[in-house]
Amino acid sequence: MSNKNNVQYQSFLLLLAGVTVAFAWLLRPYYGALFWGAALAIIFMPLHRRVLRRLHGRPNLAALATVIVCVLIVIIPLIFITGSLVQEGAVFYHNISEGKFNLGQYFEQAVAALPQSVHDLLAHFGLADALSMKDKLSTAAMRGSKFLATQAFNVGQNTFEFLIGLGIMLYLLFFLLRDGPMLGRRITQLIPLNQDHKHHLFRKFTTVVRATVKGNVAVAATQGVLGGIIFWILGIEGALLWGVIMGFLSLLPAVGAALIWLPVAVFFLLTGAFWKGIILIVFGVLVIGLVDNLLRPLLVGKDTKMPDYVILISTLGGLTAFGLNGFVIGPLIAALFMACWDLFPSAVKQSDD
Repeated sequence: MSNKNNVQYQSFLLLLAGVTVAFAWLLRPYYGALFWGAALAIIFMPLHRRVLRRLHGRPNLAALATVIVCVLIVIIPLIFITGSLVQEGAVFYHNISEGKFNLGQYFEQAVAALPQSVHDLLAHFGLADALSMKDKLSTAAMRGSKFLATQAFNVGQNTFEFLIGLGIMLYLLFFLLRDGPMLGRRITQLIPLNQDHKHHLFRKFTTVVRATVKGNVAVAATQGVLGGIIFWILGIEGALLWGVIMGFLSLLPAVGAALIWLPVAVFFLLTGAFWKGIILIVFGVLVIGLVDNLLRPLLVGKDTKMPDYVILISTLGGLTAFGLNGFVIGPLIAALFMACWDLFPSAVKQSDD
């Protein structure tokens, strides 16, 4: 390559990088809508193909029908649950502000119900004074409820932005369903990698997205619903709120919904509500706990199974870096990281040849 051609090529690469960064910056405010539009397109693509065959190859009508199905089974229920959650979160904050719910007082009651031998053991390790822990729990509950109330206020203030993001997501979903195969082939041609490597990475990408959203979200939603139902049956206030929290915690392996239902069950046992505590423990272990073992292998499959510690760290990191979208983006980045390193030896071998 001559010096002139080399300068032109480097200038083009610089221009390409510049316009790509500028375009990414332009789309940044709605990256969540764009990401979920692409994720839903990947998830609903098998359904779209079946609808396309039923409609005898009419792509616009098939894409529209698939989007309507997505709205009916995903968007509308999610909006309804979010509205109910915001309302219940506001009620929970009001009850804490009025002193109707005092987590520190409940903790003090549970500590007082402990046997004398346990008190002696706590005193031996210098943990007898539960007053400071009581104050910390009360402060944490007030801060948490205030956060929920703030989020509820923000949802009301940002309704217009939410509607714009929702419109962008559904608009993009329609075109990705209609033109997805063509766009996939085009992107594959533009990536300067070996054909086998490109196929491996694209297959890993689509599989992880489907597994994370379809599998992990379904498992988390099921555990959250079951947890909310048993809380409602036992008369625990804020059953919907606690059910949603259990659902989110279910996304984290080795942690799970037990972080919520187990302390409540222990509190029941310590305060004399033995049957409620026993029922909650049995239901938590035999029903909520087994959902993960039964549903996850069916919905996620064994091909994308990453170590639990990788999923935990990548999910927490994704939530920290990207907010709520991070529970998909984090494991996706981790999966692509592992896939690229799996391909590294073959890439080095090809370069040597």
